[in-house]
Amino acid sequence: MTRPVYVHDLDALATHVRSIRAALPDRVELLYAVKANPEPDVLRTLAPTVDGFEVASRGELRRLADVLPDRSPAAYAGPGKTDEDLAAALAAGVGRVHVESPAELRRLGALARSAGTTADVLLRVNLPVRAPGASLVMGGGPSPFGMDPDDVRALAHRPPPGVAVRGVHAHLASGLDAPLAAEVAAAVVEWAVGEVGATEVDVGGGMSVDYADPTARFDWSGYGRALGDILDHRPGVRVRIEPGRAVTVYCGAYLAEVVDVKRSYGEWFVVVAGGTHHLRTPVAKGHAQPFTVHRRATDGAPRTDGGPVTVVGQLCTPKDVLSRSTDAGPVAVGDVLIFAMAGAYAWNISHRDFLLHEPPEFRVGSPGDVALGWADRS
Repeated sequence: MTRPVYVHDLDALATHVRSIRAALPDRVELLYAVKANPEPDVLRTLAPTVDGFEVASRGELRRLADVLPDRSPAAYAGPGKTDEDLAAALAAGVGRVHVESPAELRRLGALARSAGTTADVLLRVNLPVRAPGASLVMGGGPSPFGMDPDDVRALAHRPPPGVAVRGVHAHLASGLDAPLAAEVAAAVVEWAVGEVGATEVDVGGGMSVDYADPTARFDWSGYGRALGDILDHRPGVRVRIEPGRAVTVYCGAYLAEVVDVKRSYGEWFVVVAGGTHHLRTPVAKGHAQPFTVHRRATDGAPRTDGGPVTVVGQLCTPKDVLSRSTDAGPVAVGDVLIFAMAGAYAWNISHRDFLLHEPPEFRVGSPGDVALGWADRS
């Protein structure tokens, strides 16, 4: 039996991120949100192309320092920063701290003064911007994320000692297609420039990813043109974006061997040596993870009849469902399922210690080639 394995196609990742960078105007900075996938090989692959990295914890700060010791993070984000977090950001020379509350700003200023320095910050604003069709909305109402516009106005014009307000940050929604993402960006820039005179505006990430169609891509060219139009009217302004999932999701696959097939009350279940303790994405997002079948079962192995299947893992819970399919064809014990779009919010968000199963392996290359290289079952 072969352990499940994550495969990262770094060549495909490098090509994809270069195409994103090429689609963006010069005055748009491209940051990578490390939370999407902090694997060292992923960070090294992105480093030559992105303008910087956004981290949201001291753990991510340490990971970036270990993997890219000459690269300070461009941004430190996230709610609930402790004094230790803020001190670590200052010590690491983070380019911009995204401040979530007036109290956080005051604490950061005091720490900066004690360290004999000044903290450069972006104030995170919670704007009432409409985002119809977004999969996740984090702005426009009561929220732990960011500050009300009135608070940002007051702090931008009269910041406490020890901080220098460089601009505004807003991450208001996720699951945005390119036209809607451009509308949200335009609204954020208009408010930031008009209300507080910002010359730096971080409009966040949240670019859509369609798990139902692995071939679909966010329209980076259209989005880049829209950002260019926004900036054409504001010559002194720079915009920053910080995608994560839309950068890395396509470069990763999760491979798991079929260990059993069974029929229950007329429905076929395919059981793999793995599960949502390795790949929590389908449970977290409420979707069926797309997969293909690498057929390598021996003659006579138990198999489904080619009808609809539900793919489950090894956990003692009915929630351990990776996917459902009506067109997978016959699936047999010994086959390998190749789950696509596992390059973001996958292993790193999974409840890996539940039942204490062995972790997956990690390899670099083509998922198909790795599947071909797996030894036959004994």
